[in-house]
Amino acid sequence: MLKFVFWLLAGVNLLVFAIGQGYLGSFRSETHEPGRLKNQLQATRLTLLTQEQAMAPAAPAATEETAAAPAVAAPPLSYACTEVGNFLLADARRFEAQVAALDLGDRQSRRNVAGQEVSSYMVYIPPQGSKEGADRKAGELKQLGVTNYFIMNESSPTRWGISLGVFKSESGAQTQLASLNKQGVHSARIAPRYTASKQLAYQFRDLDAATRARLEKIKAQFPDQDLRSCK
Repeated sequence: MLKFVFWLLAGVNLLVFAIGQGYLGSFRSETHEPGRLKNQLQATRLTLLTQEQAMAPAAPAATEETAAAPAVAAPPLSYACTEVGNFLLADARRFEAQVAALDLGDRQSRRNVAGQEVSSYMVYIPPQGSKEGADRKAGELKQLGVTNYFIMNESSPTRWGISLGVFKSESGAQTQLASLNKQGVHSARIAPRYTASKQLAYQFRDLDAATRARLEKIKAQFPDQDLRSCK
């Protein structure tokens, strides 16, 4: 009986020793779950870095606060100063009547502009270079039966040209030119004559895009006028 107990205790001690030294394997759960251990390592997701990538500073991680920050909206388009003109008085009144619908108040102003306007139309023969040349051309006109002419001798770009009549309207000048052509005068021309006049330019400040578009639509009815930026 004593021998049996002795060998039993010896066997138990030997078993405990073997377990402690790991001869019989580990009893921890991961040694019996190789699939789970493999999934935790995720070897297929490993990425090899170059030396430059490994030494580069890591980008700061986006925080919840920065990710949730709303984008800043661009400020609405604004036109600081827009000018339209230069208008003769009759057109200026028509323009003002239409612009009144924009209700711009003190954001609208006008200023006087020195300008020129067509006052009449002249039928003429261009300058002949000298008084002698103008006299020779006048002699040719007489031979064609033209007697209503005037040699221009004042200091101007038309000096030593010959005037064949001045008319208030362009149509009147065209009629005279046609009559001269029938008489054999083919060197005559028509030119507008200008006089100094007061004109008006309009300035509009701090317009939004919609109001600027409405102003451009009004200006389109006055094709001879310019729309431009101002200070």
